[in-house]
Amino acid sequence: MNSILKIFLPSVTLLTVMASAQPHYTVTDLKPLSGGNFSQAFSVNNTGVSGGQSNLTDATQRAVVWAKGSTSPILIGAGGVNSAIFGVNENGQAEVQSELAESDPNNSNFCGYGTDRKCVPFRWQGGALTALPLLGGNNGAVGGINSRGEISGWAETATLDPACAAPQKLDFEAVVWGPGVGEMRRLRPLSGDTVSMSIWINDAGQAVGTSGSCADTGLLPIGHGAHPVLWDKNGTPLNIGALDPTHEFGGIALSINNKGQVVGAANQQDGSFRPFLWSAAGGARILQLLPGAVGGGASAINDNGDAIGQSFDADGFPSPVLWRNGGAPQNLNDLAPGSSLYLIWPTTINARGDVSGFGITAEGDVHGFVATLTSAPLSRAGYSVIEETRSASIPENVRTMVKSRFGVNPR
Repeated sequence: MNSILKIFLPSVTLLTVMASAQPHYTVTDLKPLSGGNFSQAFSVNNTGVSGGQSNLTDATQRAVVWAKGSTSPILIGAGGVNSAIFGVNENGQAEVQSELAESDPNNSNFCGYGTDRKCVPFRWQGGALTALPLLGGNNGAVGGINSRGEISGWAETATLDPACAAPQKLDFEAVVWGPGVGEMRRLRPLSGDTVSMSIWINDAGQAVGTSGSCADTGLLPIGHGAHPVLWDKNGTPLNIGALDPTHEFGGIALSINNKGQVVGAANQQDGSFRPFLWSAAGGARILQLLPGAVGGGASAINDNGDAIGQSFDADGFPSPVLWRNGGAPQNLNDLAPGSSLYLIWPTTINARGDVSGFGITAEGDVHGFVATLTSAPLSRAGYSVIEETRSASIPENVRTMVKSRFGVNPR
């Protein structure tokens, strides 16, 4: 993969931030494999191990892990096909999504790489990959992994559905694999729906995702759906968007913590989408966006109630957001001014508040990152003075590149 563009980020004056008003992060640039210039971090667990993908010297993206404190990835994925790790638990188990060399007869592009190969889920443990069972179709995808080794995801069924949005041809259903080898339980769609996806799972076995029709449910990486759903550990689906008539909404649930708090993206009547936070006790509420933003979503939440996500401006340009305990949005770039990366997309947040994701280097390459929450006091007469290493504003050519690769229509 060639470098997309070159940018130059001149230093600017010292940035003063109030220590008591906001957290501070130290950003680690998670480098690609030797010979590559592209990496993305999709997770960071509570021991600091990150999982994601990197290119090598060919055009494929390969599953990798970064050990705590290391910027050099360990290659997991097989050669010649695309793969990625989306989650690693504290027992060293990882969920892997990988293409096969074999072509998909329906050319559904199920995992979004545009190669028309079959794409299937695996569990990685002890250096070995074990294929996870499917539901009669050709493809499957992974969502999250919990401490017990249960993996949420979705798999194609054998049902040919003419209502599917092209190129998809088969219905698909949410599943949970494990914790035992070969174990799988189906998470049925809501009554009247035909497809479902389970995006995340907590340690109690509760999963969240979306339910709808094959026409209105979009596969990841930019997933969307008709109804945000929580499945109890017995598999019973609950439409969390319809429990409170004053806050009724459609959309997709993207994460659930061990306290049962759920975050995701809620569809609005004007066609836009907004980040939401839901709990059984408090119901649903829409989270605030960054100033000037017109859409966004919350992608992950930890057990402290701290959530991360995206805020999109009118042009579809994404900014990374932190909501501390459901409060006002903060741009992660403002909380990590010492980073040489411009942070674009946060993916997960662990128990201590560390955030994984990906950003842009000074050479215009996409690199994964872990933003580590620092516990060191940041004080100098009540303030912290940190040298800013990025430009005060994003150059227009960088914005254009980011929008073309990671932007979405926010309304």
